[in-house]
Amino acid sequence: PGKQVGMAQDCYPDRLAGTIPNLYYYAANNPSEATIAKRRSYAATISYLTPPAENAGLYKGLKEVQELVSSYQGLRENEGRGPSIVNSIVAASFTCNLDTDMAEFIKTDEKLHEALGMKNPFLADETASFDAKDVSLDARDQIVGLVYRKLMEIESRLLPMGLHTVGVPPTADEAVATLVSIAEIDRPEDDVIGLPRILANSMNRDLEEVYKNANNGVLEDVEFLQKITLATRAAVKALVDESTGADGRVMEVIPMAKIMANALGAKPQYRVSLSKSGFSKGSTDPALTPLFEYLEFCLKQVVADNELGALAEALNGKYIEPGPGGDPIRNPAVLPTGKNMHALDPQSIPTSAAVDCAKRVVDKLLARLEKDTGSMPESVAFTLWGTDNIKTYGESLAQVLELVGVRPLPDALGRVNKLQLIPLEELGRPRVDVVVTCSGVFRDLFVNQMNLLDRAIKLAAEADEPLDQNFVRKHALQQAEEMGCTVRDAATRVFSNAAGSYSANVGLAIENGGWESENQLQDQFIQRKGFAFNSDKPGVIDQQTELFKAALSTVDVTFQNLDSSEISISDVSHYYDSDPTKVVQGLRKDGRSPAAMMADTTTANAQVRTLSETVRLDARTKLLNPKFYEGMLNSGYEGAREITKRLRNTMGWSATSGAVDNFVYEDANDTFIKDPEMQRRLLDTNPNAFRDMVTTFLEANGRGYWDTDPENIDRLQELYQEIEDKIEGVAS
Repeated sequence: PGKQVGMAQDCYPDRLAGTIPNLYYYAANNPSEATIAKRRSYAATISYLTPPAENAGLYKGLKEVQELVSSYQGLRENEGRGPSIVNSIVAASFTCNLDTDMAEFIKTDEKLHEALGMKNPFLADETASFDAKDVSLDARDQIVGLVYRKLMEIESRLLPMGLHTVGVPPTADEAVATLVSIAEIDRPEDDVIGLPRILANSMNRDLEEVYKNANNGVLEDVEFLQKITLATRAAVKALVDESTGADGRVMEVIPMAKIMANALGAKPQYRVSLSKSGFSKGSTDPALTPLFEYLEFCLKQVVADNELGALAEALNGKYIEPGPGGDPIRNPAVLPTGKNMHALDPQSIPTSAAVDCAKRVVDKLLARLEKDTGSMPESVAFTLWGTDNIKTYGESLAQVLELVGVRPLPDALGRVNKLQLIPLEELGRPRVDVVVTCSGVFRDLFVNQMNLLDRAIKLAAEADEPLDQNFVRKHALQQAEEMGCTVRDAATRVFSNAAGSYSANVGLAIENGGWESENQLQDQFIQRKGFAFNSDKPGVIDQQTELFKAALSTVDVTFQNLDSSEISISDVSHYYDSDPTKVVQGLRKDGRSPAAMMADTTTANAQVRTLSETVRLDARTKLLNPKFYEGMLNSGYEGAREITKRLRNTMGWSATSGAVDNFVYEDANDTFIKDPEMQRRLLDTNPNAFRDMVTTFLEANGRGYWDTDPENIDRLQELYQEIEDKIEGVAS
């Protein structure tokens, strides 16, 4: 027990498995845990696809808001109808619970707030006195632009549709959603420009400027970005349709037909589609050729299923072809599935591309915090994951270094083992202190990178610089004095579990319901994650609880990354298990809750949102979305369990951060409990999962996370007894 690599004959895995072959199906997007399976049990892994994905779409009241936005676009300059439609959009936003997102943006945008007469129409106590006819056309446009942008953000988000069946390749429609995401990303290493950039360039627009304006609610650019999105989907669908059979499946990609068409002078269908979408100049861009050749290759990989074939080969004692694991959208080399997965050279990260991406995200994080709070944070608490850093080649690792103001330097072989302190003049801002908690898998796979981080932070702490420009040194000096240790020891900022231990077990406690109070969860987090890594003592990770608490007590911001669309913050318990938001609040001398932020790099338009925004977005696109829960219910027993799991994980965020709005529980109750037909389906499909769902609702109310009518609680209590009777065979 506790040994991660180099098993001996007395180790448990060797005693249990002996010489029996270990064939292990593993999701293609989880190479880090697959690596642990190889190290500890000699697994020959066989990768399989993640569930098919589709755009989340809009539903119920969100569709009605979209219709109002469409009406406004045609009547915006009509002084009689335009303001009236804006008032209707504001009112409908309250009905759909979009008001909080809008209100938070307006509150921090001084220019817009002033244009609205210092009123915030999305605040309940101010909306009654707001009338859109009293503000300018530009202000009305920005209100509508903000709502429209939020709708498009929800609509375009990818979500898993049910569960993947081993050996069944995706349908044409399912392949389109994946290929659209692949098409949106610039890949300079393959000389491929993403389609959104090609289309923006064709209209003499800078794509980054379009993204920035759209994020700020500039209606013209929100519309332009949506035009690009729809054109991208249509062009990719045209490509896929050429190889789609009568059964709706892509059985084989047929380049010969295209060669014949080109010989006859016919335009490829994707170019025709782009021209029809209003990008006639873009449809002739030579950069489209390498992009769509790349997409055609990716399409071949998506449908070249070998999941059952690899199992048959393995059972016959034959060779399974190796291949990388990771995100198929970021790295299509993960496809086709049915490979014996491997990760990457841990010494090769962060790559130069990851460093560039990290700088953009850090700049957005600091800009958002300065806008929201009016100041620069002094300390940020980070969580580092093994799988995420494999998928992104070390982006979050590079974000930590960027905040501290240290540049990683690769050697001639590409191994990153040297560091350079970026001069303050070049950095252009103070060095931000960090507290890094590494997952157990990150600790196992990336011990060299933990060494790199520790050295980088201590390099900053020992730099002779003004304290108002170096918060790492400022805090290290304070803590050295308080704890009676050297500055170098006080600058320890890289923590994880003890060897052989994984997670804070906060998720396990919440899943089992066996916790007394939030204080218990917070103590558990500190005790299990408070093992310090020290580059001055190689191979030693020892418990430093007081040092961990001292470092966390100065934190202003907690921060995590979302890097791929197939796993989000309600899909697994890991994210909230490692969230220290309420831990930090309890340790800070002023008792103030830190800002909780999430970076979302799942699309080309990377976003930094508050944790509350991210929870709302995730709930709208998954838990509350008919497309999601109907897809899961169509998968039967396990699908019903997946729905319940999302609700339980949502409550986990209430426990660790308090970032869940009341409407999430209320709308979930309306969807799954108030509807008698939905009750029956869940009860018939998986009564145990349905019982867990009812228990979660009751627990959320009992712990103060959900405020609701007594009638809802009475209904849940009665329903719980009915489900118990059915499970026990008392009722049919």
